[in-house]
Amino acid sequence: MTDLSSFREETRDWLQANCPESMRTPIRGFEDIYNGGRKPEISHPDQVVWCERMASRGWTVPEWPVAYGGAGLSKAEVKVLREEMALIGARSPLDSFGISMLGPALLHFGNESQKLEHLPPIARGEIRWCQGYSEPNAGSDLASLATKAEDKGDHYLINGQKIWTSYADKADWIFCLVRTDNSGSKHEGISFVLFDMASPGVTVKPIKLISGSSPFCETFFDNATALKKNVVGEVGKGWTIAKYLLTHEREMISAFGTSTSKKTIGQRAAQVLGTDASGRLRAGTLRSVIAQYQLDTQAFTATMERVKDEAKAGQGLGPASSIFKYYGTELNKRRNELVLSVEGEQALGWDGDEYRGGEMARAWLRSKGNSIEGGTSEVQLNIVAKRVLGLPDA
Repeated sequence: MTDLSSFREETRDWLQANCPESMRTPIRGFEDIYNGGRKPEISHPDQVVWCERMASRGWTVPEWPVAYGGAGLSKAEVKVLREEMALIGARSPLDSFGISMLGPALLHFGNESQKLEHLPPIARGEIRWCQGYSEPNAGSDLASLATKAEDKGDHYLINGQKIWTSYADKADWIFCLVRTDNSGSKHEGISFVLFDMASPGVTVKPIKLISGSSPFCETFFDNATALKKNVVGEVGKGWTIAKYLLTHEREMISAFGTSTSKKTIGQRAAQVLGTDASGRLRAGTLRSVIAQYQLDTQAFTATMERVKDEAKAGQGLGPASSIFKYYGTELNKRRNELVLSVEGEQALGWDGDEYRGGEMARAWLRSKGNSIEGGTSEVQLNIVAKRVLGLPDA
């Protein structure tokens, strides 16, 4: 306890001295998140400063080993770091698919050479990754993927198409599921391979969403090259890695159900709509709905923390990730619905500074996709029914 108390004190002092004031404000949307990469999108210069300072201590991925760009902190120390960051409202210095998805998979399945080559650049925010999973005819039934990898000695030639590839137009590298063998069942013969998005034969086309943004893309491979040294795990055994990674993707998406705002929806509603003589929100029905939402959010956050603490080191959440993914995305949709109810006409503006570029309306529309991406809500409920509750097939 004395060592942990000392760590907390040192951490608090360092954060106070090194976290820029601009990085102690809530993130306003996906465009305000720092993802790093060769050509990073920067909404404020301090994003780069904050990332570099945290990366210098290994605190962008504090639980990773020092050799791979982390700080080698214990679970208790990581929890202290998160608590101290939350205390001053410090933003996450770096959010990326490399950290949330590929990193855990490489730590678990990658060889030493792959870990040393790819993990440190992820930790420093130098390389941005995208995920090549879904295809036009292989969405929820991902194992039906048809993107082919042809053996050419020391490399593969990749041909096929991926769809809904988040930020493929901004990514530097891709972790991709390809079919290296068609002789067995559909779950066999799939390999997990890494390659550069700047490789000849890779074409990306953004898909514009109803919210007006284009985070998703179609990705085409026409004799793109992937070196065999970048196949993670055994050739033809990539489905195991794919499933492992999906638990981390669902855990990442479920985090949308928690709020990082310094002001709760209830506090914002009181400010916008006013209170009665007792200090309660005047709109009684809305007050009840907001109270229930805030209670559910606190319970969800506490449950996530408890289950993470109970999880074994180096392992994902397993079927529990489907529970969190389902409930977290539903909470995120509820929050965005409540924002519109509270803000009224102000939340419906689509353009202009007075509407902050339509931030609230666009976020509401974007939240609808949460229950589709990473496995639809129906798929998650089926997983919960079979693997958590042990119910028989229909």
